[in-house]
Amino acid sequence: MERIDCVVIGAGLIGLAAARALAIAGRDVVVLEAEGTIGTGISSRNSEVVHAGMYYPTGSLKARLCVAGNRMVREFAVMHGVPFKKVGKLIVATDAAEEQALTVILDRGRANGVEALAPIPAAEAMAMEPQLTCTAALFSPATGIIDTHGLLLALQGDAEEHGAVVALRSPVMGGTVGEGGMEIQVGGTEPSRFLARTVVIAAGLASCRVARSLGMPGVPADYLCKGNYFTLTGRMPFEHLVYPVPVAAGLGVHYTLDMAGRGRFGPDVEWINHEDYVVDPARADSFYGAIRRYWPSLPDGALEPAYSGIRPKIQGPDDPAKDFMVQGPKDHGVPGVVALYGIESPGLTSCMALAEMVRELAA
Repeated sequence: MERIDCVVIGAGLIGLAAARALAIAGRDVVVLEAEGTIGTGISSRNSEVVHAGMYYPTGSLKARLCVAGNRMVREFAVMHGVPFKKVGKLIVATDAAEEQALTVILDRGRANGVEALAPIPAAEAMAMEPQLTCTAALFSPATGIIDTHGLLLALQGDAEEHGAVVALRSPVMGGTVGEGGMEIQVGGTEPSRFLARTVVIAAGLASCRVARSLGMPGVPADYLCKGNYFTLTGRMPFEHLVYPVPVAAGLGVHYTLDMAGRGRFGPDVEWINHEDYVVDPARADSFYGAIRRYWPSLPDGALEPAYSGIRPKIQGPDDPAKDFMVQGPKDHGVPGVVALYGIESPGLTSCMALAEMVRELAA
């Protein structure tokens, strides 16, 4: 049985960022990816927004890693030529209750150390975006958009430059804790077994399932929460990202741009029992009402199904939101294993900060 210093399970943003950090630290790293290419799961099905960190409870992993990760991802993008635009975000209220919610977001953002977050009068927000309707707003200049595929390739390239190896079509079938490490069974075209001194479970939607197959204790219950996106036909209404106040399990149906300047709305919240990425055109009916709260002139029939993503929740539909769960040996008692569960938004923004945390736990 081949012995490996460090195995990272999953070649999405988190897995590749972790592999890069470990390789730079001098570890011999092999990344096991079940699919035929990198980043086919959560990493390729999101809004591509680099968040600033104002939504998450102060002191939480989401708050700390998002604020740190925002700066890290921006700097990495500049150094490696990854397309990135610091377009800024307006968070808007449309009534008195939502104005109170904005105050909570502002206070939390300041406590979290969010860069340059500020309240602006409704008139100023509507001058910035003439088609917008609101009663108050916050402006986050540190929020941007990034080419996720470019980021994935840059992380992979940097990891491989420092000696990491990415093995595609190498699904983890199971394993056990053995003498001197974790025995891992790998399927695919050439099934094999490894003894890994360090294992990082960063498999996105499959993290809980993979962890259970390895016999890990303390694996949380996992749930699938789908988010559907709709593209906008016709002329784009806004130059900035526009977000309503958050809703349960998500940040509301918001407006984002891609790197080509095309606008889209989403995601909504749809709890599902199995992976399904089909966007039901009928779901657009609920989008129109939500969007017209801040863009009343949205034309009928202007929304077309785009794509969907799935959030890897570790809480159910009626449960309060949970933080990222990052467990090291001191948490679960298994030497050499770092497991990441529930890495939903702001996972993209936090990927490099999460990778540093993984590196420290794996030391």
